[in-house]
Amino acid sequence: MELTLIVLLVIVLALFFDFTNGFHDTANAMATPIATGALKPKTAVLLAALLNLVGAFLSTEVAKTISGGLINEGDGGVLITPEMIFAGLIGAIVWNLVTWLYGLPSSSSHALFGGLIGAAIVGAGISAINGGVFLSKILIPALAAPVTAGLVAFTATRVAYAITRRHDGKKDGRGRFRYAQIASSSLIALAHGTNDAQKTMGVITLTLVAANMQQPGTGPHLWVVIACALAIAIGTYSGGWRIIRTLGAGLTQVKPAQGFAAETATSATILASSHLGFALSTTQVASGSVIGSGLGRRGSSVRWRTVGRIASGWLFTLPAAGLVGAIAALIAHLGMVGVIIDAVLGLGFILFIFWRSRRNQVDASNAIPAVPVPDVAESGYAVRIRKSKVKSVKTKTGTIPPLTPVAQSAVRADIAAREAEKAAREAEAASQQAEPDGRGGAAEHGEGAR
Repeated sequence: MELTLIVLLVIVLALFFDFTNGFHDTANAMATPIATGALKPKTAVLLAALLNLVGAFLSTEVAKTISGGLINEGDGGVLITPEMIFAGLIGAIVWNLVTWLYGLPSSSSHALFGGLIGAAIVGAGISAINGGVFLSKILIPALAAPVTAGLVAFTATRVAYAITRRHDGKKDGRGRFRYAQIASSSLIALAHGTNDAQKTMGVITLTLVAANMQQPGTGPHLWVVIACALAIAIGTYSGGWRIIRTLGAGLTQVKPAQGFAAETATSATILASSHLGFALSTTQVASGSVIGSGLGRRGSSVRWRTVGRIASGWLFTLPAAGLVGAIAALIAHLGMVGVIIDAVLGLGFILFIFWRSRRNQVDASNAIPAVPVPDVAESGYAVRIRKSKVKSVKTKTGTIPPLTPVAQSAVRADIAAREAEKAAREAEAASQQAEPDGRGGAAEHGEGAR
């Protein structure tokens, strides 16, 4: 009876993690079409939710990587228990919510792996981890995929600008290019459902195997697939507006051609990795693609300070989630009492994070600043920032909604970049105007001499 209750708690917590994965990673597919105006915010998250739901049914290869690869379990005895998996999920959820609160597009996948690894090491020793699978299907792809996606996006942006330059600058993304961007972002949402929902399927399957309720080496049951698909779809529809703001406006100013190139590179990388069974982070791939597309557009600027913050989040994801998972595993050693303590502490932390997020509300109405950044620069107003509270800023053309710290630095950088671009254009115009005057003066001087 006690084991059944623990398994039930693990399944519920795993589905909640799947829910957080959904709203944490909505930005991967829909930040750029929202930023360029190709899709309205609520329409974008609804489309992403439906495609995540469909994508979850397309493959189970990644689920097998987690349930039958990362953690050693087999004929020699299960090296991990449902209590450890419960603790690992707590580590993943805690890190997901912290990074969501600060608008950082961190990897839900790596948070999950970190939490499970930390809990497994505490509960069963380092031998519980399959080092070969960790290196070949998790760590190496995590390092290579963002770089690969960035290079593909860089090349695709150059090509897209050569072909679709006349569509650039249209904020509503009208015409054929609008449909192209919708198609590319939809492919990412489908790929996200194919890749990320499987990770929760793998965790639930691993729990059932650890409890001797399923044979090792078998894939997820149909009810597991359906439950995980619904959880990630509902989470996606909830919208991760804080992270949408960071990816849509925090890394670079995204134009329609850039958005299309970044989305195409992201979807191609994710789908290829899912087919090969790589448990890839869609967040890292999407971020790498946006950075690559920013570098690929001539005259564009990438906000490296924001990139540095995001990279720091990536660097700390595995160890931070692992540490929380390890602490939760130590408490879970107390048995059912420890699991209940973990559950109460976890619930309290979740409620605190959601309460804290209400102090600086970000939703569909203000995810992408309603007032264009040039208006901010030309208005003569600066963004007022206080350590304890962020207030809206009035300009001559409208009001800027409250901004997260990452978005604040993005606005500052964007203002500086636009002022530099404006100065460069004025200097170039003055130079072009001076050249004809110089030639005309020389001609007149020659006629006078004759």
